[in-house]
Amino acid sequence: MKSKDLRGKIMKLLSELSEQELIEEAKNILYKRMLNEGKELDSPKAVRDYLHLALGEEEREVFAVIFLNNRHQVIEFEKMFFGTIDSSAVYPREIAKAALKHNSAALIIAHNHPSGDMTPSNADKQITTRIVDAMGLLDIRVLDHFIVGNDSPYSFAEHGLL
Repeated sequence: MKSKDLRGKIMKLLSELSEQELIEEAKNILYKRMLNEGKELDSPKAVRDYLHLALGEEEREVFAVIFLNNRHQVIEFEKMFFGTIDSSAVYPREIAKAALKHNSAALIIAHNHPSGDMTPSNADKQITTRIVDAMGLLDIRVLDHFIVGNDSPYSFAEHGLL
């Protein structure tokens, strides 16, 4: 089959898919890359890209965790807490239970701000400290906390808040 014919078939297939279906497929591809390639997460770019797709379109606040092994390879991504348009109740105890269930050595935590403003609130800073302290008792490192909004997700680690 000629390249032009193949391109035409691909374009036809894409036009038949809805925008939401394309977004879901992109999420699946990024997640599979994070999970299956066995790469260490040594750069926040792949995490940012995935989190932006996974949480950026949520209409209410969602708090999620990426569970990592001791080589910082992805074990699992889990949306754990669901809130309202401007807040979410987060329980470090539940994160600890899930981290132990997954046998995690490290975590990346994330949540979205449906307003689009990625500025961390005092509540964001306080829950981060509580989670870091709780995980520290279990020898589980919190590598970063991302806030997803309109632009590239905000990193607590890159801004010296972690």
